[in-house]
Amino acid sequence: MSGWQGLALLMFRQVRAELTRMVDAGALGREPGPDANSAAWLVWHVARGQDRNLSELAGLPQVYVEQGWAARFGRPADPSDTGYGHTPAEAAAFRGADAPGAAVLLGYLDAVHDRVEGYLAAAPAGDLARTAPSPTLGTAESVEVRLAAQLADSLAHVGQLGLLPD
Repeated sequence: MSGWQGLALLMFRQVRAELTRMVDAGALGREPGPDANSAAWLVWHVARGQDRNLSELAGLPQVYVEQGWAARFGRPADPSDTGYGHTPAEAAAFRGADAPGAAVLLGYLDAVHDRVEGYLAAAPAGDLARTAPSPTLGTAESVEVRLAAQLADSLAHVGQLGLLPD
């Protein structure tokens, strides 16, 4: 794969590798402070954002809903539930005994990454200019803008995870 698709895939693979490394290193129990989002929430949120965006770009249902991941997280099968706008109480569901385990987070991350790989392998060269509506957000941006925004958000959260205390 070459061109913009190859570059985007390289970036998404890097995000996945960093998230996996953090989960494998036992970061899920780390929290920057009592009112901050937990590491588990951050990993889930990155995966949810990628799932929503790449599924919508591909014209497919989100794997979160379609493959039953919402139930594994103990959450409703709501395609708009990506963590955006979560209250501290909603984010708290990812702390302590209520937090999803590493296996669930990594399983979902892998399923989402399969969607990413599938979309990028099939995306035509001119797809960046296509306007891609988001039914869950009620917006319409170009594929280029949506991919750039998703990668920026993903990398920002990977950076937050890297700053968590040991």
